[in-house]
Amino acid sequence: MTVDELMTRAVVTCAPGEMLNRAAQLMWERDCGCLPVVHEGKVVGIITDRDICMAAYTKGKPLHEIPIGEVMSTQVKACGRGDSIEAVETLMQMHQVRRLPVVENQRMVGIISLTDLAQEAESQRNTKTRELRIRQVEATLAAVSRPRQRPVTRAVTA
Repeated sequence: MTVDELMTRAVVTCAPGEMLNRAAQLMWERDCGCLPVVHEGKVVGIITDRDICMAAYTKGKPLHEIPIGEVMSTQVKACGRGDSIEAVETLMQMHQVRRLPVVENQRMVGIISLTDLAQEAESQRNTKTRELRIRQVEATLAAVSRPRQRPVTRAVTA
């Protein structure tokens, strides 16, 4: 099975110059947790509901004053239409991401999520295949959810 068979094609996007309140509004209206950030048709970043919450906490400004481009993740991991589901799961695990934009010639054509993979696994008719796929998705979820190693910052005392 390939990404093309599972991906969501109708993806809502935002632009780096739009404000965070617009991203929050779109996520609320579309019941999604992230939005690809697109400039001139190319994916230049991704913004998640967590990014919005952290910006609201750390920036000390209202969301309508914070540009998406200021807080979006620019290290976007993506996949292609023809990639296998196994390759997508590996990419998600390696980079601890739940969603991947699907790109073709640097232009976004869809998005695939861990939810898509879970639904595909559950839909398998063959019991052995279903059990195997569910275990694979569980492994992906576990890897994605693992705490990241962050540098420890220590207070300097005089």
